[in-house]
Amino acid sequence: MSITPVFESSNAAPAEAIDWASRRAVVELRQVKKIYYKADGSVLVEALRGVDLRIPEGQYLAIMGSSGSGKSTMMNILGCLDRPTLGQYLLDGTATESMPDSEISAMRGRKIGFIFQAFNLIPELTIRENVEVPLFYQGAPPAERHARAVEALELVGLGNRIGHRPSELSGGQQQRCAIARALVTRPVVLMADEPTGNLDSATGRSVLKLFNELHAKGITIIMVTHDPEVARLCQRVVRLRDGLMESDVLQTPARLDPG
Repeated sequence: MSITPVFESSNAAPAEAIDWASRRAVVELRQVKKIYYKADGSVLVEALRGVDLRIPEGQYLAIMGSSGSGKSTMMNILGCLDRPTLGQYLLDGTATESMPDSEISAMRGRKIGFIFQAFNLIPELTIRENVEVPLFYQGAPPAERHARAVEALELVGLGNRIGHRPSELSGGQQQRCAIARALVTRPVVLMADEPTGNLDSATGRSVLKLFNELHAKGITIIMVTHDPEVARLCQRVVRLRDGLMESDVLQTPARLDPG
């Protein structure tokens, strides 16, 4: 999708003026390398080649890069879906690279909210039941699951649709439901991978507006995007190339054209 950013009358604080160094790091990569090997043990590809990245609490960051740049590998490591070959990854201050699988899975469920292009909603369930799913796996009691799911759906503007099934919602509403599901665990960071990729321009704009509103509430957001106009809405843009950090820029976020 394509949007028109507007800098005039933006109320966003210039990211350069914020003392990010004094804020607690939610995510930190220290000299992270990811190497994929062939069956004979030789190197197939070095997807990340020694990346350092510190993301403070409350920052809205875009990760960009062409195919093969390493951004998907980085997102998988940040999301605890993969582990670095070398280096250290700290999530909310806790080193994860040597955690047992069961512990890292539990931490991922508590600390990270995932949002993808595909909504991945279960068609047989109501949207309230869909949003409750992460809490079910965490063992939350039914009354708590219900209350927190309704709270999350109200936050994304779907409080009046809790009994509807995904097929009864528009694409934008389904993505909002997926965002509510990511928020219901009260994660320390939201990770979004091309979240408007399956939406038309107007619907995508409304979803991006929701991300802005969530960020204004203090939520840390990491967004993978190929669209430079979407990246201009963020406070910081990291570009990868050939497994290395090509650039890391703080910027004044653009303002969405309401049209």
